[in-house]
Amino acid sequence: MNNPIRIVGVAGSLRKASYNRAALRAAQQLVPAGATLDIIEIDGIPPFNQDDEASPPPSVAQFKAKILNADAVLFVTPEYNYSVPGVLKNAIDWAARPYGQSAWKGKPAAIMGASPGVIGTARAQYHLRQTMVFLDMPVVNQPEVMIGSAAKRFDEQGELTDETSRKLIAQLLEALVALTRKMSAPS
Repeated sequence: MNNPIRIVGVAGSLRKASYNRAALRAAQQLVPAGATLDIIEIDGIPPFNQDDEASPPPSVAQFKAKILNADAVLFVTPEYNYSVPGVLKNAIDWAARPYGQSAWKGKPAAIMGASPGVIGTARAQYHLRQTMVFLDMPVVNQPEVMIGSAAKRFDEQGELTDETSRKLIAQLLEALVALTRKMSAPS
């Protein structure tokens, strides 16, 4: 595959100054050669309603089209109440519907997250991995990027200043690109 790997990044937080949105911007700076990373927003996606899945709202159709046009997905999730934020799960559900028409199927994925807490979104990431199993998305296993004590890792402008976190994000993206190339190689 000579074409660049197109990665889309989805932050599971709507808050403009969130650590996870900042981590996703840092990932954009760290994407390896031969790949691109575009951020797609989930803030305009309404609550999932199965009555509307055959004819989704424009914001959902646009979101799903961006997923379909991507080669891989980077999820950046906060942790709310020991799990994935509802807005992220809602966006995932919309792009997986109607049944049999999932935009996620077979897309390689990587997961990372940042939190003010010391375990850095570990529980949310593991819940998200469970969802990836049903969606049939192969997920990068290592490295795990769990940016704990995030207030110490980002400056006031939202720049990731922690070199260890930056190195792990770069390694995660390299692993995602390698997995994507492996999956798209002729057999």
